[in-house]
Amino acid sequence: MPLFTSPTDNIPRCGWCSATKDYIAYHDNEWGYPVGDDIRLFEKLCLESFQSGLSWRTILTKRENFRSAFAGFDFRKVAQFGDVDVERLLNDAGIVRHRGKITAVINNAQRCCELVDAKGSLAAFIWSFEPQEEGIEPQSRTTSPASVALSKELKKRGWKFVGPTTAFAFMQAMGLINDHAAGCASREIASVARQAFQRPSL
Repeated sequence: MPLFTSPTDNIPRCGWCSATKDYIAYHDNEWGYPVGDDIRLFEKLCLESFQSGLSWRTILTKRENFRSAFAGFDFRKVAQFGDVDVERLLNDAGIVRHRGKITAVINNAQRCCELVDAKGSLAAFIWSFEPQEEGIEPQSRTTSPASVALSKELKKRGWKFVGPTTAFAFMQAMGLINDHAAGCASREIASVARQAFQRPSL
């Protein structure tokens, strides 16, 4: 994969960082580092579903607005949202006003409550899909067998807007795989973080 080296710090990064300055901090501090917190995992699944058909920059620049609108993505709170909340969200110019995606987040919050009650945590469920990635070129695909399996299981449990491509982008971002490009300064940092990460178990 091509690299991007910022003239301000001469640090090599994944090429997609060159699209906008907004991406650099996200890439350096979040993307590809393992996450075991249920709220953060749920948030990212929701934001990835909102991104469908849009650019990640659109979602990233609105992320704080999304957090405010959706109760910090506390799924137990979002699960209680009703028709009044849907109308409130449809009139919120700070987020993506798409009825199907908004109602999907509420539905997914309800399904997440069920999953946590059954499995103990969303993190334990998600990390049970961590794949073995030896010998696969970083950023060479948009889906994987693991993302297909995760998507299939979530859909089986009633989740919406969680197709294989969305699931793969989620897995990249949450560190289930290290998809930083070869030569990217963050690749080794993410690798060390993944080695130190305590995987939650079912």
